[in-house]
Amino acid sequence: MKKLVFTFLLALGCFLFSNAQDYNTGIGLRGGFANGVTIKHFVTSKAAFEGIIASRWKGLELTLLYEVHGRAFNTERMKWYIGFGGHVGFWDGDNTNKYWGTAGENYTVIGVDGILGLEYNFAQIPFNVSIDWKPAFNFVGYSGLWADGGALSVRYIF
Repeated sequence: MKKLVFTFLLALGCFLFSNAQDYNTGIGLRGGFANGVTIKHFVTSKAAFEGIIASRWKGLELTLLYEVHGRAFNTERMKWYIGFGGHVGFWDGDNTNKYWGTAGENYTVIGVDGILGLEYNFAQIPFNVSIDWKPAFNFVGYSGLWADGGALSVRYIF
């Protein structure tokens, strides 16, 4: 039984470290003006979907993006990406610190998003780090451009 457990752990470790350069799925934390969770899954070698669940001003925003990736700066593990998608968000105007909205009103917003970023996959550990800018435009609810969507993400990749 000990040999079976050792073999399983060895195989799992080899799998995790061998996929640290290129990956299929990554799950992690996103920190910026809106903090949350990010999940990225590649559907081809250069295209991925990213889902973001973020909170800002005690509200919630759900975002889905389609991203195209390419090699950056002729570096093997660094990639640029650009994409687009949409979001739906829910906020209470009491928690916006008077930056927008009306106190006492609840908001449901629907809009479109863009994203532009850089991502680095570590060779020795199954993690990556990305930095991006994600502007958004709300069509429904509190409409307008939100250009402060930059963030730093750290993901566990497998």
